[in-house]
Amino acid sequence: MSPRLLDDTVGRKLLRTMLRSVERYRLIEAGDHILVAVSGGKDSYTMLDLLLSAQARAPIRFDLVAVHLDQGQPGYDGTPLASWLAARGARFEILHEDTYSIVKELTADGGTYCAPCSRLRRGILYSAAQRLGCNKIALGHHRDDTLQTLLLNMLYAGKLQAMPARYRTDDGRFEVIRPLIECAESDIAEHASQVGYPILPCNLCGSQDGLKRKEVAALLDRLEAQIPDVRSSLLNALRNVRPSHLLDLEVGQAWAERAPELRPRPSPRRQEGSLHLPVLSSDAADF
Repeated sequence: MSPRLLDDTVGRKLLRTMLRSVERYRLIEAGDHILVAVSGGKDSYTMLDLLLSAQARAPIRFDLVAVHLDQGQPGYDGTPLASWLAARGARFEILHEDTYSIVKELTADGGTYCAPCSRLRRGILYSAAQRLGCNKIALGHHRDDTLQTLLLNMLYAGKLQAMPARYRTDDGRFEVIRPLIECAESDIAEHASQVGYPILPCNLCGSQDGLKRKEVAALLDRLEAQIPDVRSSLLNALRNVRPSHLLDLEVGQAWAERAPELRPRPSPRRQEGSLHLPVLSSDAADF
């Protein structure tokens, strides 16, 4: 497959942001076999498109396989997605499992579909990754997802927890990576609109109103109207943790006993109001 240039400005911006995240968190390494979870929404289309663009020019070799799950939702038609994947030259599989009926049965009246739906989908993806020989699974969560998770946990669960850029599954078989973790949802939406991805509707989580996650998203919008770049500031806070100034005794003890090389270093001097980001290599800047 010949490299496909991203011909929209925001798409190139997203690619640069993703490459910085890949480098910062070491999300992709030589020889990786990555299952890319494609739901049919704007985020996963964008993630796969960017990863394919990066793969075509990368100085290292890694393999990608897109996996989409047909959950048996009423009115489902995956033909547009399959056609797009084929035209893009992606290696892909479409799985068929009626998780829709199971989720509906498991969810009490007035309950949310997200938790059981996510657990079922993850289990199916893990089985597919094992069968396909993948060592990593890429999910399309972006900056707004991790900030919403942070606020949900703080406001409703009383814990300081967000979404990591990478983690190993409990059974140790796979690493889960989030290449879009520092990408703004507004940029993804603009890019998806310009490119014209064939979006598939969701009749489960995407169809519910009154979810706490939507309330938190609205809260972030209100904050952004009063505090410019509040999302960037919150994301930077997740990269700039000071354990010595928290109230968790276990974290405080672990931080006090840290190795000498983990001591915080002074931040480099920069102009007031600027956001420090690692410099891209010349190769990355050419994407």
